[in-house]
Amino acid sequence: QVRLVESGGGLVQAGGSLRLSCAASGTIFNRNAMGWYRQAPGKQREMVALSFSGRASTYGESVKGRFIISRDDVDNTVYLQMNNLRPEDTAVYYCYVTNLLNRDEELWGQGTEVTVSS
Repeated sequence: QVRLVESGGGLVQAGGSLRLSCAASGTIFNRNAMGWYRQAPGKQREMVALSFSGRASTYGESVKGRFIISRDDVDNTVYLQMNNLRPEDTAVYYCYVTNLLNRDEELWGQGTEVTVSS
């Protein structure tokens, strides 16, 4: 069974940066989207950024211009560089992978906590 292992969360001051990593433990879907969702306390889970096979990517409106997603298809790893962090970015960040040929097939990481202090 493929597992997604996240790392890189932590506590940072507003204006600071963090880099999240997510590595898949085995072979994932050939045509896939890899990326990140987040869920703040009392809020619904929201898409942060997704990177698609073929290199296209998409971002949530609140992180555009501040976060950058990248991926390494050799190592099946996806990264999220988070810059100019704000207190409202505080959330649990979840790694996500889905099969673009069958969106019912998806994988979720266990989540990594990001806390931004003001």
